[in-house]
Parts: sequence; structure tokens; C-alpha cells
Amino acid sequence: MKWEGNRESDNVEDRRSDGGGQGFGGGGGLFGGRSIGIGTIVVALVGGWIFGINPLTILGLLSGGGSPAQVQQQPAPAQRPPADDRAAKFVSTVLADTEDVWKDVFARGGSTYKEPRLVLFRGATQTACGQGQAAMGPFYCPGDQKVYIDLGFYDTLTRKLGAPGDFAQAYVIAHEVGHHVQNLLGISGKMDAMRGRVSKVEYNALSVRLELQADCFAGLWAQKAQTSRQILEQGDIAEAMNAAAKIGDDALQRSSGGAVVPESFTHGTSAQRQRWFDTGFKTGSVKACDTFNARNL
Repeated sequence: MKWEGNRESDNVEDRRSDGGGQGFGGGGGLFGGRSIGIGTIVVALVGGWIFGINPLTILGLLSGGGSPAQVQQQPAPAQRPPADDRAAKFVSTVLADTEDVWKDVFARGGSTYKEPRLVLFRGATQTACGQGQAAMGPFYCPGDQKVYIDLGFYDTLTRKLGAPGDFAQAYVIAHEVGHHVQNLLGISGKMDAMRGRVSKVEYNALSVRLELQADCFAGLWAQKAQTSRQILEQGDIAEAMNAAAKIGDDALQRSSGGAVVPESFTHGTSAQRQRWFDTGFKTGSVKACDTFNARNL
């Protein structure tokens, strides 16, 4: 991926030195309090804790809870990442590219894009949706309109999940920004309105459509960024498609040694995730990403 020397976003907060928690014990969420390991990673992934809408919000939706929890302890004032931090520079550059793409998309639709902020943290951090933990993987909190990521996740993506490459990492960010777009468009709010009105199986099916749309939005970003700035190198799209395959619900359930249970899917199969990323990439169209009205996923 051709990213070096491109614009970096000003919307990156660095909380890695805040001391928000080393490791994953003591936090909220379905898998809080467990030590990290490949077994925990697989369980967390199968539980829908990767590349998805904020898991704390989903927990609240499924349990019939109210609005996202308010932060009890405010984080330290926002800090910028060090200028010589290559990993942070990469994240900042990808975020800036998503800003450029979505500003243009919204403007063409007669609207204004509100940029999200991206928070780098280590271990755990406070969010407007409760305590975020690295074991969740990257996530988006609609309560504060921020994307959260512990950069250690990229090691997991490469070494544990078999999805290496800088464009696979960019796909992670673009997918979470896709959830921000859904929030701005009111799609996430409609999901929230379904709380308590449908069964768990029905809600899981809606969650799959939400996740696949975020994958499609990630593909849309890739297409428009390539058209405008020629960011892609040979093999980049294959990296993203491989990452999509590795985190399909069916692939994750098989890797955990359990049976594949479609009714429990929350993010879509490997084939579905690849298909919708590809749809966004080939069409560059928000309308084409309407997974909620698609007959076949």
C-alpha cells in the first residue's frame, strides 16, 4: 500500500501512556477478566468481538439495557502520537484517507461528513460506551463517535489469524470507520430501535447485515482512494480479501473446534464478507452497499 508521505489525520488520540490497564482483567464485556491466549482469542472472535460494532453496545442491546454507559473516569487530555512512531503514522494516514473519501461522498449527496476520532490505547481505556479492552479487538463507540484500537491487535491479525499485510490493517480501520458512517446515516439508530422487539436469532441476522455493510463501505473507500490517489500495490486487495475470509463466522467457529451454527452468526461467513467488500470495491456506491434490502447475502 502506498501511504508514506500522504496526509495524516489530526483526529488521532494517543492514550497508550495513560496506564489504563496492562492486560485484560477487570474490565466490562462478555470476555473481560480473562488472560490472553489463542483459546481466548478464538472464543472472543467467535463471540463477535472483532471488526464489529462496539461489543459493549451489542451487549446492551441484547440484554435490553438502556443508553451506553456514561464514562465514570475521564481519560487524560488528548495527546498526539510521537512523530517518529511508524505504526501510529500509518494509522493516522489511513484515517486521513477515509476522511477524504467520505467527505467527498457526503458532499456529493448534499450532506456534511463529521469526522470520527481514532484512539490508540494499550490494554484498556474508558469510552462513552463503558470500558474498552484490547481483547475486544478494534471497535467503534457511537456514544463518542470514536474508533478504538490497541495496535497489538495487528500482531494477532498477522500471527494468530494468518492475515498479514498493511492493506489488511487498513481494512480494519476502514471497516470501523464504516460503522461511523452507519451511525451518521442513522442506520445504527435503527438497529438500536430493534432492541427487545426481535428475538436473539433475528437480531443476530440484523447484526450480520450491519457488519457486511461496513465491509462494503470499506471496499468503497478502497475503490475511491485508488481512483483519487492510486494507493494500491499488487496484492493489496488480496490481503483484504484474505483478512475478510479469516474472520468470517464460519471460519472462526471451525477454527475453535466447534460446530458451525449459522443462527449464532453476527458478522457473516467468509464468503459473504469477501463478497460485500468486493461489491463496495467494484461499485464505489453507497446504494450498492444496502445489505438490509438485499435478498441474498
